[in-house]
Amino acid sequence: MRIISLYLAVLLMSLIAHSLQAQDENYQQKIKVLQEQKARITAQEKEALKIEIKDINKRLDAKKISEEEAKNLKEAAAVKRAANIENRIAILDNEIALLERNEGKWLELGQQDTTKVTWQLGIDFSGKDKSGFIWNEKQQWRRDIKYDRRTYSDLVMAIGFNNAIVDGQSLDDSPYKIGGSRFFELGWAWRTRVFKNTNFMRFHYGVSFQFNGLKPKGNQIFVSEDGQTQLEEFEFDLRKSKFRMDNLVFPVHFEFGPSKVKETEKKIRYSLHNQFRIGVGGYGGFNIGNRQKLKYTRNGERVKEKLKRDYNTSDLVYGLSAYAGFGDTVLYMKYDLSPIFQDAAVEQNNISLGLRFDL
Repeated sequence: MRIISLYLAVLLMSLIAHSLQAQDENYQQKIKVLQEQKARITAQEKEALKIEIKDINKRLDAKKISEEEAKNLKEAAAVKRAANIENRIAILDNEIALLERNEGKWLELGQQDTTKVTWQLGIDFSGKDKSGFIWNEKQQWRRDIKYDRRTYSDLVMAIGFNNAIVDGQSLDDSPYKIGGSRFFELGWAWRTRVFKNTNFMRFHYGVSFQFNGLKPKGNQIFVSEDGQTQLEEFEFDLRKSKFRMDNLVFPVHFEFGPSKVKETEKKIRYSLHNQFRIGVGGYGGFNIGNRQKLKYTRNGERVKEKLKRDYNTSDLVYGLSAYAGFGDTVLYMKYDLSPIFQDAAVEQNNISLGLRFDL
């Protein structure tokens, strides 16, 4: 039993000695790593300073800052980087002194790992750990300026006067009342910046419901006979006669105009608030319904009728449109290249003028 006890005691002492030797080698290795990190501080800070100066020169070339401002910014950056070198080397010197003075035991007693200390202090200079100070700082300066997102979307609403251009006639000779014939449009549109670093030109596109109304002059209504739709005198006294075409269309415009630019060191934002803009383009889609609303008196009795018919209107709808104005409210005009009625003896094309609101 005594022999076994003696053997265990010798074994325990051997393990303790080995552990002390390993501990000594461990903290010596940590000191060596910290010394190597000190040697890289100046080079890394100089690299970061080069990136800052490059960014300042870009802003100077773009005439976003003056030469005097650029000079001041460069001097401030150099002072900051010099201070960074001094402070970070001091941090490492203090940590090395702590390790040497306590032969690494302080770290063990505090149950603190030098790798974690380095990460917490933000002095992981290897550049491999993405959570380290230098990696983040270099990434911050190397990252390009974040421009405004390319695409925005809006609810679009338009309202105004509607009429028709009749072949061989002027608009003054139109058989439809100018004041009583109106249109309404409701849809959703997307606005995408065409170029990455400027907002002068945008691609504006979406989907809309168009409701085009025509109010005939006199006591007339629309009648379809033998594939022809035309106006005819109504047998009773009309109090109201109105024809409406409902279309589903897909507008596409190229939009031009300046933007207010809000710029910081990290991002650029564009605003169209109270800025002039003009858009030119067109639309295409489908006719999804027609109806004629009549109000008249028959034998002393008031009658209302809503007639949903085909009326031989064009199934495919397409045309040109444009708008111009300031901010969210613009003057809006559209013209159907497709005729209102197919195979009509006299071709008629819908035309609209009003205001459009991007909400």
